[in-house]
Amino acid sequence: MNITSYTVEYIKDPTGILTGDRYEFFLDIDVDEDDELYSENGIKLRVLYYKNEEDERILNYHFAESLTGKVLDFALDEEEEKTVSAFCRENLSQTQD
Repeated sequence: MNITSYTVEYIKDPTGILTGDRYEFFLDIDVDEDDELYSENGIKLRVLYYKNEEDERILNYHFAESLTGKVLDFALDEEEEKTVSAFCRENLSQTQD
């Protein structure tokens, strides 16, 4: 799995109830043809990422076909989750709060 491009948006909490900041990442990923996740329509990974003063982590994610938007029932393995989490952490500066 290789991240080829991405977008990220800061999610505003209009109520002020939630602590910390939330960000939504949309990652375009390149998957080998022999991988069970592979789709001719392309694959995106939507990641909801959380950050506060003491903690940063992935809250939720899902895979979807790029062209159709169809949600795919796959999970990241432990190493992939670490890679995605590090990518999100490194790219938070691209957001416009």
